[in-house]
Amino acid sequence: MRRLITTLVTVSLAGCASQQKPAASENPATPPQATQPTAPADAESFRATKPEPGKPPELVLPSFQKATLDNGLTVLVSTRRELPLVFAGITFAAGSAQDPAGKQGLADLTYRMLLEGAGSRDTVALDNAFGDLGVSPFQEVAADGAQVGVRVLTRNVDAALGLLSDVTLRPTFAPKAFERRKKQQLADLVRRLGQPTALGQIVFLSSAFGSAHPYGHSAAGMPDTVQALSLEDVQGFYKKHVGPAAAALVMTGDVTLDEAVAFAKKHFGTWKSQATLPAAPPTPKLTNREQVHVVPKPGLDQTVVIMGRPAIAAGNPDEFSLELATTVFGGFFGSRLNMNLREDKGYSYGAGASLDPRLGVGPLTSYASVRSDVTGPAVKEAMGEVNGLKSRPITQKELEAAREGLIRAFPGAFESVEGLGSSASQLFRKRRPMDEFNRTVEGLRTATAADVQRAAEKYLDPATLQIVLVGDPLLIQEQVSPLNLGKLVPVEPDTQPGVTRAGP
Repeated sequence: MRRLITTLVTVSLAGCASQQKPAASENPATPPQATQPTAPADAESFRATKPEPGKPPELVLPSFQKATLDNGLTVLVSTRRELPLVFAGITFAAGSAQDPAGKQGLADLTYRMLLEGAGSRDTVALDNAFGDLGVSPFQEVAADGAQVGVRVLTRNVDAALGLLSDVTLRPTFAPKAFERRKKQQLADLVRRLGQPTALGQIVFLSSAFGSAHPYGHSAAGMPDTVQALSLEDVQGFYKKHVGPAAAALVMTGDVTLDEAVAFAKKHFGTWKSQATLPAAPPTPKLTNREQVHVVPKPGLDQTVVIMGRPAIAAGNPDEFSLELATTVFGGFFGSRLNMNLREDKGYSYGAGASLDPRLGVGPLTSYASVRSDVTGPAVKEAMGEVNGLKSRPITQKELEAAREGLIRAFPGAFESVEGLGSSASQLFRKRRPMDEFNRTVEGLRTATAADVQRAAEKYLDPATLQIVLVGDPLLIQEQVSPLNLGKLVPVEPDTQPGVTRAGP
């Protein structure tokens, strides 16, 4: 065996030795040289030119149609056939602005009671009847009105409207249900008053409008006013303010105007009431700031800063120009206020501003929660940005960014049947024409830089802005007093019943 292996190895080595190497080429080819890319003079130069955005999609706004029944009920419809879904709701023209003096929270409690039993059903049976249709009704109560409605499959619309008819026309207002709902509302208020931002908003409304003004309080009321409400108060509000002439049936989605009118006649055609549309609240008196209202919360890590004033009503000729000016000031992430307090100074996670045109003159508000240790500097910077609207006029670049942001955000309000319903409800409550959203877009597009600058200087006058601070009183006293913005006056709505406003 060993001899066989030796023989095989010898033969293999001999075969390898017999192979001759190829002759070397006399003129070897020169290998190609790799082409080196030419380095740009500045490798970062491409950053100087922003990428061009793609063509934006065409803005398509929904259309709204209107009809009126013989009993005065308004029917509002926006048709969208993509899905077998319909929003159906009743919108009421009376809201918290119709709360009687000393009975703040009455409108909210009255509308909440509509779902606490209706027709032949008590609270549980009514909830189960809605549940059998696969829906859960929602409610909204605001200063200029209220709404109750559902999103339902097309095949269940008739049954859902039957329930909404009971809720609207035949609420039971059972005493036990009233006491339970009232206790729940009081518990919700207690939780709300534990939130610094909510406290600031309550004090801001009363300081900006006056505690006696219809817009001078929150829709939910205060614990002392809600505690004093009776079942007779609720029944009286319902009788005075709820009726076909002061309400609208809103239907959006997979439904036409003719179909909606037929549903309205079937379920609401016999509705009768003496209720009428409420008048717009009076224009509040505008005064210069003399006080800074402080809600003392010792040890609070952040200070809530709210500034604002009554501004304009819906339909005011300055509405679109002021919307743009407010957006530049604080209405989006790149606004002056947010870029200062958040991005530059790091005082806050975010600061903003908003305009709320209502049936009457609504508020213009700016807001931020800032670190308590920089309360004074943050207030100084915020006021500096207000003053800067005059000393540093709004640039064309800022204006175009605000214009584009507002217009491109419009479709978001209409992406669901509920959104369409809410938009239709706003048209009814503010008594605006059916083409209001088209008019708004056109107004935003055509507002000139001069219009916007004039609105900014007219409505964002620092002397007219009321200031509310919620935070540590010692830090506020130490840091804000030197700014000479007005006398610091403590207000404690959560511990002093009936007191939500400082000053005479």
